[in-house]
Amino acid sequence: MAKPQEKVSFVERLKQIGQVFSFTAKQDKWFVPLVAAAVLIPVALTVLAVLLGWGLLWIPVGVLVTLLAVLIVLNLRSNTAMMNVAEGQPGAAASLMENMRGDWRVRPAASSTTQFDMVHVVIGRPGVILLAEGHPQRVRALLGQEKKRLSKVIGNAPLYDYVIGTEEGQLPVRKLRSTMLRLPRNLTGKDVNALDKRLGALMARPQMPKGAIPKNMRPSKGAFRQQRPR
Repeated sequence: MAKPQEKVSFVERLKQIGQVFSFTAKQDKWFVPLVAAAVLIPVALTVLAVLLGWGLLWIPVGVLVTLLAVLIVLNLRSNTAMMNVAEGQPGAAASLMENMRGDWRVRPAASSTTQFDMVHVVIGRPGVILLAEGHPQRVRALLGQEKKRLSKVIGNAPLYDYVIGTEEGQLPVRKLRSTMLRLPRNLTGKDVNALDKRLGALMARPQMPKGAIPKNMRPSKGAFRQQRPR
């Protein structure tokens, strides 16, 4: 469920920007050269304008243009870097949806297996959206089960489903945000709230992951004998 954004102080904001700078520089070899160009070009034009006698007014203009250019480069390249890191990571789709602006109610891994196949349920103005991650054949089966389960409570609300991946017919993580924003706004805010409550009641009962239990999660051979009454 979308959470209200907390106010961030100016110092904390600077720290966040610094962390994004550091992360992007490590992941993207073109980031530092592009930032250098974003700084040098406006500064050079500003110096040229002052030398030509156009007035000192161009100095603050040059500073603002330089900051704007750096922020644009940071935004574009950091998004690309984050998408590259998220590609193929379990739960990446749910994490991206939880951090998207707007009223998106996300239930990560509403259905899953022990092989890290999962289906995330998202509720928003477009309707109900299922995002599947994992092995294509297994997640198709999970999608079918989840559709059947949700059909009991969603009524006439539109239902969309996507398999996240890079193969043909799948939705790449880097295109997830733009795809979600292009979906039509079929529901009102009141409809979203009502649908969220119905799905919340349906999913209140936890589901056991399907598939064989991993060895490190299995109880010891004597565990059940110790629990028996004597």
